[in-house]
Amino acid sequence: MRRIGSFLHDTWRIAGPYWRSEERWRARLLLGVVIALNLSLVGMNVLLSYWNREFFNALQAKDAEAFWALLFWWRQTESGPMPGFVFVAALYILIAVYQLYLRQALQIRWRSWLTRRVLDGWLAERAYYRIALTDPGTDNPDQRIAEDLRFFVDNTLALGLGLMRSVVTLFSFVLVLWGLSGPATLLGIEIPGYMVWVALAYAVLGTALAHLVGRALIPLNFNQQRVEADFRYALVRLRDNAEGIALYGGEADERRGLLQRFHALIENWWQIMVATKRLTFFTAGYSQVAIVFPFVVGAPAYFAGRIPLGGLTQTADAFGQVQGSLSWIVDNYRDLTEWRATVRRITGFLDAIEAARGAAAAGAGVQALAEARPDMAMDGVTLALPDGRVLLEGAAARIGQGEAVLVAGPSGAGKSTLFRAIAGIWPFGSGRVHVPKDATVLFLPQRPYLPLGSLRRAVCYPRAATDFADAEVREALDLAGLGHLAPRLDEEDAWDHRLSGGEQQRVALARALLLKPQWLFLDEATASLDPEAEARFYALLQERLPGTTLVSIAHRPAVAQYHRRALRVREGRLVEAAS
Repeated sequence: MRRIGSFLHDTWRIAGPYWRSEERWRARLLLGVVIALNLSLVGMNVLLSYWNREFFNALQAKDAEAFWALLFWWRQTESGPMPGFVFVAALYILIAVYQLYLRQALQIRWRSWLTRRVLDGWLAERAYYRIALTDPGTDNPDQRIAEDLRFFVDNTLALGLGLMRSVVTLFSFVLVLWGLSGPATLLGIEIPGYMVWVALAYAVLGTALAHLVGRALIPLNFNQQRVEADFRYALVRLRDNAEGIALYGGEADERRGLLQRFHALIENWWQIMVATKRLTFFTAGYSQVAIVFPFVVGAPAYFAGRIPLGGLTQTADAFGQVQGSLSWIVDNYRDLTEWRATVRRITGFLDAIEAARGAAAAGAGVQALAEARPDMAMDGVTLALPDGRVLLEGAAARIGQGEAVLVAGPSGAGKSTLFRAIAGIWPFGSGRVHVPKDATVLFLPQRPYLPLGSLRRAVCYPRAATDFADAEVREALDLAGLGHLAPRLDEEDAWDHRLSGGEQQRVALARALLLKPQWLFLDEATASLDPEAEARFYALLQERLPGTTLVSIAHRPAVAQYHRRALRVREGRLVEAAS
């Protein structure tokens, strides 16, 4: 029971905020209509139960008039006025269609809201970056957002409405079955409504056995979602790095890696197949026996003439409805295991987001403090790697507004990590970085990020493409040496694959010229350019962005001439050096 309580608590933790959100009244109204239609289907099933009895009684009595009336019009019966089947079926279809349509409308609204909420939390305080560094156990966030949220919403509504319908069906048909089954004598004791108790015993036994047989599916379904996502991620990585793999000739190694991940997927799937086979043996047999069981129990009364054929079919239908309602867990056991696995993955992801944002709010790592000041200052900054190894210790420096500063040092000394600390995203270390409040800052890494979409969006990133006039964007491209791409500004393509490394860096440089940041940090942002192009770019920066503070990481000595100061990372220390 404790596990069930914990699971339901986790489920409400995910679902609850939506029903208390700004959409709560529309969502509740839509859910209320769906519930009403769902329960109307139960009422239609009760009506069909009585119609079925009258129809088969008419067949047994060879009453052609009653037969045709019950099909196409209506007839007065012992149960009251009975509409024809065409009217019952038309109403049933109408209710079923709109119940499904409105349920799907609720699903997409709920999923949209939940996706926005999780995305906001994942992106806030750069939680996505901190999680990637500090919590490798939170695998495949893309799958948890794109698929797990969909599974959660779909299964929560489907299973919740199904359970509600089963409960209402149970109470509705228990009354019908109680009246139809009559008493039975067992060991001298008269048992009223005996078929109700038989259905209850049958369902309770089936539920217990289904859980015993199928409980192994819970961890297996959880793991299957993980290995499926791992395999898909590896395929995406191959696609995104196709050129590098081709240049290395790494196809054989990639194949080994992909097949290794696929093997893990297959192994887990075989285990699911074995567990599902055992569960299906039980559930299929359970369902097949349930078809004939009520006829076997009711047959003595029918052959004794105490009930007509219609009464027997209604008794069998009512027994099936009661037994089916009581067997809801048996019938939905696999869906329940998948739902539980999905809830575990989503709550684990939410926990990781909260932990990452909590660490950011508590100032874990190097703190970047925005203050009303014109310069930037580092105070006792210590940088470490995730394994605890210290890269830089006690760094202190000041960079004034409008300066051009070169950060130098050997590869692996911590220069790029220092930039991450200045940006406020590095969680390992201590100290403070004081940065100007409300200053516009742009970081250009060695490998530029080009978002999905048009080339115009890539140039304007992270600002909106509509923030700039067409002439401004074209001029920036031309200055960066990409004027030939101007006619393709609004063409959508995989630009990070279409353009060479040097061209991608030129797009990033065009971005800097277009955005005109007050502080510009370049982490080997011109490393893929030839020395002449690199020199032209730095000269262009001095001309076009004269008031911009420029901080560069570079290894080429020629870059130093465009900077007035130099800071060198040497043996874990940050020291002033001649530029």
